Amino acid sequence: MPRMRDGKARLIGLVAAIVVLVMDQGSKFYALGVLDLEFSGPVTISPYIDLVLVWNRGISYGLFQQNADLGRYLLVALSAGAAIGFSIWLWRSRRLLPALAIGLLVGGAIGNGIDRFFRGAVVDFILLHWGTWNWYVFNIADAAIVAAVALLLSDSWLGNAQLVKTSAEKEPSL
Repeated sequence: MPRMRDGKARLIGLVAAIVVLVMDQGSKFYALGVLDLEFSGPVTISPYIDLVLVWNRGISYGLFQQNADLGRYLLVALSAGAAIGFSIWLWRSRRLLPALAIGLLVGGAIGNGIDRFFRGAVVDFILLHWGTWNWYVFNIADAAIVAAVALLLSDSWLGNAQLVKTSAEKEPSL
């Protein structure tokens, strides 16, 4: 992937972070404030998607649940640290795909961090299912983080393929 000039990659990453943050917090406001999922119960969107409220007091997939304030604020600090670290990475990024992915990570980390700080837990509410099989309940921030990891892995693979191709072209033939 080519490098971008004049900070365009960074700008795209920043826009991605803002879009994820706004969509994440907006969808959570809708789930809690408009649909009132906390008291109304599940809402069926399609045969494969339901909206159900889960208060995630842990990290990914509900691991390391924290019911005490100390654990909660440690996770808030972890989210803030991740957002800061990813923002530094974004500032240094000059290529589009990694910048976009890092922007998704920043937006997701901030979105879930806001939930932990102000609500005490992350608001998860999207349930994908098929028949009796259920995937975990997640939110927009979680989906952005998963997409970011996929993009970074793709970039790593594409970048390595480009590196191998470039190296092969430079080697003299025997």
